[in-house]
Amino acid sequence: MSGIWLAVVGGLVFFLGYRYYSKFIAEKIYRLDPNYVTPAHKYKDGVDFVPTNKFVLWGHHFTSVAGAAPIVGPAIAVYWGWLPAVLWVLLGTVFAAGVHDFGTLVLSVRNKGQSIGTLASKLIGQKAKVLFLFIILLLVLMVNAVFAWVIANLFISFPASVLSVFIQIPLAVWIGYSVYKKQGNMLLPSIVALAVMYLAAIVASYVPALQIDLVRYFGGEGATTLFGLNATSMAFFVWIVVLMVYVYIASTLPVWKLLQPRDYINSHQLIVGLGLLYLGLLFTNPEITAPVTNASADTSWFPLLFITIACGAISGFHGLVSSGTTSKQLNNETEARFVGYLGSVGEGALALVAIIAVVTFFPTAGEFTATYSGFAEASNAGLGVFIQGAGQLASGLGIPASVAATIVSVIVVSFAATTLDSSVRLMRYIIAELGMEYKVTPLTKTHVATTVAVVSSAALTLIPQGPKGFGSGGYLLWPLFGTSNQLLAGISLLLVSIWLKRQGRNYMPTIIPMVFLMFMTLWAMIVQVWTEWAPWNDGSDWMLFSFGAIILVFTFWILLTAASALTGKNNDSIEKSA
Repeated sequence: MSGIWLAVVGGLVFFLGYRYYSKFIAEKIYRLDPNYVTPAHKYKDGVDFVPTNKFVLWGHHFTSVAGAAPIVGPAIAVYWGWLPAVLWVLLGTVFAAGVHDFGTLVLSVRNKGQSIGTLASKLIGQKAKVLFLFIILLLVLMVNAVFAWVIANLFISFPASVLSVFIQIPLAVWIGYSVYKKQGNMLLPSIVALAVMYLAAIVASYVPALQIDLVRYFGGEGATTLFGLNATSMAFFVWIVVLMVYVYIASTLPVWKLLQPRDYINSHQLIVGLGLLYLGLLFTNPEITAPVTNASADTSWFPLLFITIACGAISGFHGLVSSGTTSKQLNNETEARFVGYLGSVGEGALALVAIIAVVTFFPTAGEFTATYSGFAEASNAGLGVFIQGAGQLASGLGIPASVAATIVSVIVVSFAATTLDSSVRLMRYIIAELGMEYKVTPLTKTHVATTVAVVSSAALTLIPQGPKGFGSGGYLLWPLFGTSNQLLAGISLLLVSIWLKRQGRNYMPTIIPMVFLMFMTLWAMIVQVWTEWAPWNDGSDWMLFSFGAIILVFTFWILLTAASALTGKNNDSIEKSA
């Protein structure tokens, strides 16, 4: 079967979902009001609350929620076969992710741009809010640590991409100044910036002197550096420090100075990247060599598929972005459909092409099976296989393989860095919120909260594990990411459902995906906590077991409280809407 057919079917499903289903949700369920004064106007401060053009905001929203997750998850999940992965991406995007991202955005806009954690207090009570914030805090900490891990390792593996990524920063600052101080247009400058970035990537692919290869700088593979670290570990350490200094600055700057223009550039990277891959698919017409379903898999896809592919189908982190940064920049409420739902469609398209790149990369089914011989092997190989497979598709347009791999890595790093910036900013908000909750005044200060966020993220990322030293600790809590992320999405959908019920509206479009998601996620998490990580089993892990058990208890507590609110027994105030 040709990979083109997957792209055609997927594109049709996404088009119909946005054209018809999102319109139904906007008009009949969320009832968007063009005359409603959004928080971006009501609380305009030039830092976080900034009315923003919908195309620019879509770029910020999409690139903040995308990152590397809609690539990594699908690239791993094809282990169970391409059909389950494709179905979950398509149906999950249309009926779950779009409704979730769109809904959390509208709910926040209707309530002063407040985060989903704060809204939990209004909808289901103060105790539930604190428990919810704990789950959110753990989730963003994992996002920070793992995305920093991904970026640092891509810099090490593809040193030709570093120059292009760092050139983007001053270009974005220049665009931000030009647009917001001189009232210029962002489209042309961002296209020029993208051209400069790709030119730098192409030149660096051929000129070793422009490749910032820290491993080579520290003596090459096997060399020993300071404190007995090998060259790779030392390079990883330096990149993490550089990244953390960068995200500290980026997450405290006004959004118009770096966040918005850089994300707008990255939104064009999405268009260019997807264009290259889908056009490459059309010209190469590769055959799918991966199995439709993998009957010999060592783990069952049911229910693990639904936590392996989070971003690209539905992700709780998206609700944090929608209610944390996007809602504070929405210019007109009617644009929430374009930004929220279409942002999910963009991520679904990225997840779909990631699947296609992987399942068409291998010449034979036997080679796919050899690489994806087990779930652990699939987890280790996924991202690398995608970059090679995407490079193979792009080479169908005449782009040399080394250049194609560099450009793909630039795109992945750019998306991951955007998510890292937004995640650290969100973590700062949460820490400040907890500081206000428990009257710890220093934590409410921007730079104190940001310092706590950055230091804790760096500490988790740099925890040494095993003989390799730095570079593996970032994954210590990663097995919890999928379940925590999906639990957060389920709880967010539940909050939107409670809000809709109190408005006297039909909440079936939000409650049905919520029930499905919570059932699958709780099932998967119970299996992991009690049959994989528990101390009485082989392969036990005290850290994962402890955190997992706490999250499970908190989740059931929140669900019981929310069930009471949904049945009308909880009457905490929430803003009414027309």
